Amino acid sequence: MKTNALMIQGTASGVGKSVLVAGLCRLLARNGVKVAPFKPQNMSNNAAVTADGGEIGRAQALQALACGIQPTVDMNPVLIKPESNQKAQLIVRGKVHGRLHAKHFRKDRIALLDTVLQSFDTLQQQYDMVIIEGAGCPAEPNLMLGDIANMGFAEAADIPVWLVGDIDKGGVFASLKGCIDILQDEHSHRIQALLINRFRGDPALLNDALTWLEQDTNKPIIGVIPMLNLDLPEEDSPFKHEQLSKKQQQLHIAVIAYPHMSNHDDLDPLASDPDIQVSFVRNTDELQPCDLIVLPGSKHVSSDLAWLKTQGFADKIQQHLRYHGKVLGICGGLQMLGKHIVDTVDDAFSSSVEGESCQGLSLLPIHTQMMPEKTLKQVQQTANFPQGHLVTGYEIHHGVSHTNEHLFPFAACSEDKQVWGTYVHGLFEQGEFRQAWLLELGFKTTNNTNQYDRTLASLDILADQLKKSLHPQYLQQLLIPKS
Repeated sequence: MKTNALMIQGTASGVGKSVLVAGLCRLLARNGVKVAPFKPQNMSNNAAVTADGGEIGRAQALQALACGIQPTVDMNPVLIKPESNQKAQLIVRGKVHGRLHAKHFRKDRIALLDTVLQSFDTLQQQYDMVIIEGAGCPAEPNLMLGDIANMGFAEAADIPVWLVGDIDKGGVFASLKGCIDILQDEHSHRIQALLINRFRGDPALLNDALTWLEQDTNKPIIGVIPMLNLDLPEEDSPFKHEQLSKKQQQLHIAVIAYPHMSNHDDLDPLASDPDIQVSFVRNTDELQPCDLIVLPGSKHVSSDLAWLKTQGFADKIQQHLRYHGKVLGICGGLQMLGKHIVDTVDDAFSSSVEGESCQGLSLLPIHTQMMPEKTLKQVQQTANFPQGHLVTGYEIHHGVSHTNEHLFPFAACSEDKQVWGTYVHGLFEQGEFRQAWLLELGFKTTNNTNQYDRTLASLDILADQLKKSLHPQYLQQLLIPKS
């Protein structure tokens, strides 16, 4: 097996693969190893825009940051963005490539293996080490045929695997053993070591179970990683901040979590502020009195708009405004706040319903026309409003709306300044801009820390912990530059 690549696979989605890859990347980069992240196939509606003008999973952009490098489309050559239970938009090397339908999923993805291997080969030629993230669980019998995301890729690329389980979820020993048993010798020989993630308490309490698992599976357990309180974006779950103990926040933000919500990490810089409480709400009963309602991005704008109206949120937003509350729409949320969304594009790529004109909420003076080509661009520009602070982020959308350049980074606002909209994801990453805009709305916050600094601090904490928790022999194999 190749020694300049390692794949982290997991017993399930959400066991910490993305974060562990980011931590390993950070640890290696700090030790002088030229390292890059890679995920063959990602399924997520949380995307980032690369320097080369493509679209990849948000987690791979975070992992590239951990490496100290710019993200590229080769780091996530296949991105699947679900639009319903039956279909998803397919992104190949950063560009829209059509749609995947559930009944053809296994067959259609097989043809993408060559593309995945080409991107992986490109990274291997450029870097000393490539740390690869698997997807979901490798031991799903219904997904093994034609797999390009886990063991199918590992076999084709001839790379070793570390398998991680989440003890906080419960059943970690059964999960690790069960994965190995299902994979059997055909693939389980690739598993070089086992990891247990998110442990709370005294590790000595695990000794008997660790010994049993090593003897039963004939696989070494090379690390028990404790539960860490990290300020890192969650790829799939936007609700982590609600679990934190509440302080005496003066600003309360409610985010409407419609079914196809995307890029919810736009709210992380706000949720990380000790003066701000962020809640994600899925029905009107959860919408308590608040200062700001946010309509986030959407992978399927027209259907999420219809859902929002059906659920009664349109009336609740009007009530919120009557009591002088504020509203912000980001990307798809901006389009919903406008007067119309028109889609006359006869193709399979748009995020609206083909040929459909949707009546928006008419809270912003804009009209949106869906286009066949998706807008993908990074943003680094001085704000025109409210003050000349730096704004960084990215745009990723099908629709085109007439925007007011004098309001940049905002696209539009209502005459009474209660309703705002923007196409810029990551708008609140820069602390000075975030603080200035909140002050414009009448909310004073004492925190102007850049999210970049918070993220790097958490990545360093994670890297430090991995250095302590991982077996030195296995860690040393990664820390030796190969060039």
